[in-house]
Amino acid sequence: MQFQRYGVYYTPRPGALADFGKSWLGWDPVKGEAVAHPTIEGLPRPLADITATPRTYGLHGTIKPPFFLADGTETDALVARFDAICATLAPVTLDGLVLARLGGFIALKIDGDQTPLANLAGAVVRELDTFRAPPSDAELARRRKANLTATQEALLAQWGYPYVMEEFRFHITLSDRLGRDVEATMNALAPHIEPLLARPFEVDSLTLVGEDTNGMFHEIHRQALTG
Repeated sequence: MQFQRYGVYYTPRPGALADFGKSWLGWDPVKGEAVAHPTIEGLPRPLADITATPRTYGLHGTIKPPFFLADGTETDALVARFDAICATLAPVTLDGLVLARLGGFIALKIDGDQTPLANLAGAVVRELDTFRAPPSDAELARRRKANLTATQEALLAQWGYPYVMEEFRFHITLSDRLGRDVEATMNALAPHIEPLLARPFEVDSLTLVGEDTNGMFHEIHRQALTG
């Protein structure tokens, strides 16, 4: 399969959280296929509408944001470099994940200090940067609509994305922006997902992903952190 962009994500290992996540979002990035949504009482609108945008990515937390390959680089070399980086990085153990409202959308975020994970993400961003094509003028303009701070603008210029390094905030997106429906959606979701959130939360592998021509992300390769 040909991919137009690549990224590095945290994705749950096979198990209860991964299974629930692919049904909640309606997409299995491992098999590369749509999944039927579960029946969940109390949702204020159809689940397909609630999850339209995050469905394209699958259940994930971004480590290195999606990027186009730079001229002169290729997928095989990217995979090899990704594996080599994972061999230098140790697993990260954090207190846990918690269901939270982030602005107008719902996500899982780190409960406690995320510094070890931010350091890991920063290393991946740096070490894979030679594979990243510079952002287009259109992409830069789209990012700048978010009224970036001076720090975020500098990060965008250096790394092609404004929310990396010191601006990194790990989260696993579970919905689109929901406005006044956010609380009702959280209340309906909580009994289903909160029992699946292990404490502590361990990141012991990373996943290289690719975006197909329809905008859907697929798992290319999962690699254990063995540093």
